[in-house]
Formats: sequence, structure tokens, C-alpha cells
Amino acid sequence: MVAEEHRALLVGAGAVGARAARQLVSLGPLGELFVGDLDTDLAATVAATIGEPVTAGAVEDFVPGPGDVAVLASAGEHRPLAERALERGAHVVSVSDRPGDVAALLDLDAEARERRCHVVVGAGFSPGLSCVLVARAATTFEWVDEVHVARIGTGGPACAHHHHDSLAGVVPEWWDGQWVRRRAGSGRQLCWFPDPVGGVDCYRAVTPDRLLLVDAVPGVRRVSIRVAANRRDRVTAHLPMLRRPHPEGAVGAVRVEVRGRRGAVRDEQVLGAVDRPALAAAAVCALAARWALDGRLRRAGAGGLAELVEPIPFLAALAERGVKAASFQGAAAAS
Repeated sequence: MVAEEHRALLVGAGAVGARAARQLVSLGPLGELFVGDLDTDLAATVAATIGEPVTAGAVEDFVPGPGDVAVLASAGEHRPLAERALERGAHVVSVSDRPGDVAALLDLDAEARERRCHVVVGAGFSPGLSCVLVARAATTFEWVDEVHVARIGTGGPACAHHHHDSLAGVVPEWWDGQWVRRRAGSGRQLCWFPDPVGGVDCYRAVTPDRLLLVDAVPGVRRVSIRVAANRRDRVTAHLPMLRRPHPEGAVGAVRVEVRGRRGAVRDEQVLGAVDRPALAAAAVCALAARWALDGRLRRAGAGGLAELVEPIPFLAALAERGVKAASFQGAAAAS
């Protein structure tokens, strides 16, 4: 079957899901795009706003078929929905940035390979766009030994809740080729993002990016992830959120710094992007879903975008949709 005869099924019609539905329709012909949400009125509104070929229903109506793609953008656990999709021979694209979700979906690798299906994990802003930027920077080196990621901003309410929780607890950090335990909210670092964001204090956080990057960059010795936070964020991280998060966050940014060798010289490359996280995440997950339908992903199985896509054409396609990366290059001291 050709891709336009397949369906896309999207679960979650919030800040990311609603925009991902629009992106999916604009990326190429589909037999149908089903939008499901616990709030069936919200799903129906999204379908009515976009029109053909979008239909809407409850999450219980989520029934993918062979060759279809399931895009998971809901606030709940993604593993049960992913298993349901795999059992029916469908591909899966998950936007979740929760470490538990990411780990559970990566555990589906053997089953997905056996069924010759794709499970794209962490296909959002960060992880997601950040992983593609890391993969792009890594192509300029003969050998990479350090990857450092920082981000600012949140998408919908679920993302805001995770950002709040990520500053409490223990962070497993890949350091000198082994996992070490660090305290979340520690390790203050001034990180410079593309304009108009500029310099922001960032701290260690419990995020799933490292689970996707350690295996995606062979031989990497150090991987660190930081998120922007102020004093109030860090002090209240152990408490329930005191205020209800906004339906969508403000402008955010992501920055990746990759260090390694080019010949005898040790060097670094820094890439970044500025956008509303929900908008960028929608474009990333929709494009990943389209590539799954079109057979453009590198391999079957479960993994992050750093492993599954060719970074240069993927970033070029994102740029056509308004999500553009910026580059800064600086040279480290020669060996």
C-alpha cells in the first residue's frame, strides 16, 4: 500500500496535538487522520476546524491498522497505546518527555524490529529537535566525546508539570563513560541561546534526553542535560505546582554543544533553535510520522530521532515549515 492509503491516528488534541494534526494534513495525502482525546468535544473541534480528511472520536476508538502511524501526544502513559498499535502492525511516534514513558517505549525495540515497525521516541522539542541537532553537529566530527544540551520553555500544561518535577530528585548523568548520580537543580551554568532569548541560568534536571543520546552517539564520554530555571522554580520543585500552568508556554529555545575531534584538533560546534515549544514539537512529530509512512526512517525498532533520521534533510524539511536552526562555531585549543 502507498502512504496516501494509510491512516494517521493522533491521540491528544492539546497544544501539541492540535497543531500536529494540521501539520500532518499539510505534509502529504492521507486516507484519514483520526484525532482522539479524553475530551471528545475538543477532538471534534480540531476535526471541524481542519476539515477533510480529519475525523474525531474518543481514545477508545483508537484502532490503527497495518502500515498506519499512531502519533501519541496525550498526557497519559504512552506504552499501552504503543503496544496496541504495534500489535496491529502500525508505526508509533511519541511526543512524551517523561523519563518513564521514554524508557518504557525504548523497551519495545525488539518487538518493533520483529514486526518491522518504527517506534519514534521523544519526538518533540527537547527531546526531539534537540536530538536532531546533536546528530547534525556530530556529522562534522570524526569522533565525538561530549554532548551538552540545554533548553528553556514549555509547551502545554503536561510539559509545564514535567518541567516543575524535573528540578527535584536525582539525575543520572553520563560522565566519563559511566552513570553517576547528581542532584537535580544543581550545576548552575549560564547558557547562551539564539536571540532574542540570550543568556539564561540552567540547571541539571531529570529529563529523558540522555537515554536517547548515549546510544545514539557511539563512544560519547559525557552527556549532560540542563533546563532553564529561576530561584522560585528550584525552591518549589519538591512541592505541588502552586499555580495552574498556561495552556501554552511562551517562546522557548534549545541549545546543543557537541565536542570532539577533527583530525588532530579538538573542536566544538554549537547549534540552537528558537520557537514556541508546542509549535516546534508539533512540526517535529508530524514530520517523523510522515517519514515513518513514507519509509524514510533509518531502521525498524524503537529509538530517538538522533538514531532514526538523516539529520540534514530532516532539518531542511523542518526549516520549510518555519522551524529553523542557528549555528555558532568556536575552536577549542589544539591537542
